[in-house]
Amino acid sequence: MYLATTGRRTDAPSRPAGTRRRVPGTVIALGAVSLVTDVSSEMVTAVLPLYLVLGLGLSPLQFGFLDGLFNGATALVRLLGGRLADHGGGRHRTIAGAGYLLSALSRLGLLLAGGAAGGIAAALAADRLGKGVRTAPRDALISLSAPPEALGRAFGVHRAMDTTGALLGPVVAFAVLWATADAYDAVFAVSFATGLFGVLVLFLFVPAGARAGAGAGAAGAGAGVAGAAAGSGPTGRSRNRSRALGDPVFRRVVTAAALLGAVTIGDSFLYLLLQRGLDLPPLLFPLLPLGAAAGYLLLAVPAGRIADRTGRRLPFLCGHVALLTAYLTLMAPPGWPAAVLVLVLLAVFYAATDGVLMALAGPVLPPDGRAGGLAVLQTGQALARLVGAAGFGAAWTWWGPRPALAVAALGLAAALVAAWRILPGRESS
Repeated sequence: MYLATTGRRTDAPSRPAGTRRRVPGTVIALGAVSLVTDVSSEMVTAVLPLYLVLGLGLSPLQFGFLDGLFNGATALVRLLGGRLADHGGGRHRTIAGAGYLLSALSRLGLLLAGGAAGGIAAALAADRLGKGVRTAPRDALISLSAPPEALGRAFGVHRAMDTTGALLGPVVAFAVLWATADAYDAVFAVSFATGLFGVLVLFLFVPAGARAGAGAGAAGAGAGVAGAAAGSGPTGRSRNRSRALGDPVFRRVVTAAALLGAVTIGDSFLYLLLQRGLDLPPLLFPLLPLGAAAGYLLLAVPAGRIADRTGRRLPFLCGHVALLTAYLTLMAPPGWPAAVLVLVLLAVFYAATDGVLMALAGPVLPPDGRAGGLAVLQTGQALARLVGAAGFGAAWTWWGPRPALAVAALGLAAALVAAWRILPGRESS
């Protein structure tokens, strides 16, 4: 088994000059789909708290319960999406498209619900289900489309385009509200049409075959499992999936990601600590996540390039060191310089970990088990982060914010040491 710091096998076939400098068209197309879809989804996300709490009169507790419940369910639905995508030799585009379509239709559900609590809950559930179903097949398509040695850059480009959509969504939403005199239905209608356009882009510009990409063959062989010949036919595909999910290197990646996720306290708490430290007016609170997202947008591609050159393990760990530094900075006397530093560190954390983790795990998995394996990784990390956020919330309630933050910093430092030992290095066999 070889998990190189560059992700490239020594016996991988050579490629024409210039190929390494280009991001595959499939990755660009998937980035465009994510950009359009994120404009659609973030339009709703930006106005939903106002619509539900101020417009319909839901209490913050009711809104928080709905949001937390459906976000938790998203993590589990990813497993189903990954399994369905791998079934039959690779239906990644079909399953990802179903997820995108389900999320788009959820905006139509909000439009038709007319303020009824049951209809709104069903629409929110459909949106989260769609997100859960599409994530693993989409990331599997990216990893199967790019050469293994350029996976970090490919995921960086995709995440940068995705974040661009996330930044544009609230701007479009509030522009629609301004133009229509606070008509939330208009926001939902525009979001629905935008989401459908994203589905159209997916089926027009993303190839149906998961193995059509440049990295499929080498990536599968890089997993240390049988190659295409051994994996042909239903029996071979099933064996490959089984070997991938039981692969010791992949288990080490999942374990390290879950361990680090369990001591990640959640962005909302970080922003809340900043808001309290600066005594920031609530109206300016949304600027904090926007600042971190803008930094992520700028750093995603450079971080991916660095990961391709130096290996994904070190940037992934350094990203968590940046998060640890953010925790320690929050324990210092508050001020705008410290706040800016925390937002920059949070951007570095996401740039060095989000797509880089997928690039780290992708080459370990065979093409036939790629989506399912990534779904297991993403679900494990998401559930661990839910536990970490809940634990930090409880510690804050019992001990206060500073002691809770100190415990979180100690936990993250210990997890980093453990992850350094758990994550595979250059060669595992």
